[in-house]
Amino acid sequence: MLFINLGTPDEPTAPAIRRYLREFLSDRRVVEVPRLLWALVLWLFILPLRPAKLVHAYRSVWSEDGSPLLSHSQRQSQGLARALAERFGTDVPVALAMTYGKPSVESALDRLAADGVNRIFVFAAYPQYSATTTAAAQDAVFRVLMRRRWLPELRTLNSYHDDPAYIGALADSLRQHWAATGEPEHLLMSFHSIPRRYLDAGDPYYCFCRKTARLLAERLQLPAERWSVSFQSRLGNQPWLSPYTDVVVRELARRGVRRLDVICPGFAADCLETLEEVAIRYRDDFLAAGGQELRYVPALNDRPAHIAMLAELAAAQLQGWIPAADAPDADPAQAGRVAAAREDLRRQGLPAH
Repeated sequence: MLFINLGTPDEPTAPAIRRYLREFLSDRRVVEVPRLLWALVLWLFILPLRPAKLVHAYRSVWSEDGSPLLSHSQRQSQGLARALAERFGTDVPVALAMTYGKPSVESALDRLAADGVNRIFVFAAYPQYSATTTAAAQDAVFRVLMRRRWLPELRTLNSYHDDPAYIGALADSLRQHWAATGEPEHLLMSFHSIPRRYLDAGDPYYCFCRKTARLLAERLQLPAERWSVSFQSRLGNQPWLSPYTDVVVRELARRGVRRLDVICPGFAADCLETLEEVAIRYRDDFLAAGGQELRYVPALNDRPAHIAMLAELAAAQLQGWIPAADAPDADPAQAGRVAAAREDLRRQGLPAH
C-alpha cells in the first residue's frame, strides 16, 4: 500500500518553506491559472515574500518529532501495517509518501519495488475527493510510473466522505472530547476551502464536505441550530467556497455563542492549518469578537478507531490480492515455491515480481 498525504517543509525555515511552496504551488491541479501569469505571481511575489511570513506559524506547531503532519502520518502508516498484517496473517508493505516534499512518491515506490511488490493500492488520505488533493496525489504516482517499463497493478480510492466507520470515528472523538471537557454551545465543522470556480467546473468536493457534516450531525443527534459548516485557508481575492471560517467564528461570537468547538473533518492528520490557523488564530478572532472559549478538537490522527477504519478501507481494496492465512484454498506449497522463485530472482539482481 502507498499511503499519501499532502506534504510539509523539511524544517520551519524560510528556505525549506520556499522549496515546499515552489513544488506545491507549481502543481496545475492546485492552481488552475494560465501558466505565464501564475509564474509571474509565484516567482515575483509569493516565493520571495510568503516563506518568511510563515516561519513563525510553522515554528509554533513544530515539535521534537518535527512536522506534525509528517509525524502523525508516520504513525498512521505504521499502525496500518500492523493492522493489515493482523487481518491478513502476513506482512503487507505500507510505504508513506507526500505529494510534495519528503518522503517523495518516487522514493516510496522504489521502496515497494525493492520489496518485490507488483500490486499497489494507492491510498490518498483525503476523506473528501478533490482534484486539488486526491487527483494531485494520484497524478504524482502516475508521473513516476510513466518513466518505468514494468508497471505494477494499481488500485485507488477516490473518497470515503460518507463511510459509516469514518463518520463513527469522528463522532466518537467528539463524544470523548465532550465527556472530558463538557459540551459547547455550538459545533463548527471547518473544511479546507478551494476556489469557487473549481466547484463550478465540476469538482465534487463541496458536496462531499456538506454530506460529511450532515451525517456527523445526524450521528451526534445535534439540532440544526447547534452546528454549522465553514471553509478555511483561502488565498487571494477570488471567491472561494464559503462561508469563510474566520468570518463565521466572529459572527458566532457576536450572536452570543460563548463556548465554541471547531473540528476539521477533512484533515486526516493535524497540520499547520489545524494547529495554527484554527487553534491559535481563529481562537484569537473568536475571543476578540466577544467569545469566551474556542476549543479545537484534534484530527483523528493515529487514534485506534481511525487506524481500524483506514485498515478496513484498505482491506476492501486489497481483496483478491492477499489471501488470508487461514483461507481454505491457501496452498502452502505454492506459497513456498513463489518465495523461492523470488529469492532466486533477487540473487540474480532481477526484480522479484
